[in-house]
Amino acid sequence: MYTLLMVVHLIICFALILIVLLQAGKGANMGAAFGGSSQTVFGSSGAGTFLGKLTAGIAVLFMLTSLILTYTASHRSSSIVEKQPIPAAEQTVPAPVPDTAKQPQLPPAPAGK
Repeated sequence: MYTLLMVVHLIICFALILIVLLQAGKGANMGAAFGGSSQTVFGSSGAGTFLGKLTAGIAVLFMLTSLILTYTASHRSSSIVEKQPIPAAEQTVPAPVPDTAKQPQLPPAPAGK
């Protein structure tokens, strides 16, 4: 289920990108006034209203799939952290440090006989 939703979300992402790139910019009408061809592919209402409504619809689908994916990801119990066992800590006891203050001092050896 999660994988299917992820694939649908990716398809919606690419569709949203393409639809936004298909839309004409705000200065496109000025270019058409100087000999540019009129874009009547989407009928007499123009591309603005059709692509605007399509963009809004795809954006709503994108937000819904984003919210659903976030909800399902936060409630999934399978996690790499939960699956791996916690290793037992190897406790190494450091060697005792001899305390030189408590050991008796030997007299110095006689110098050269």
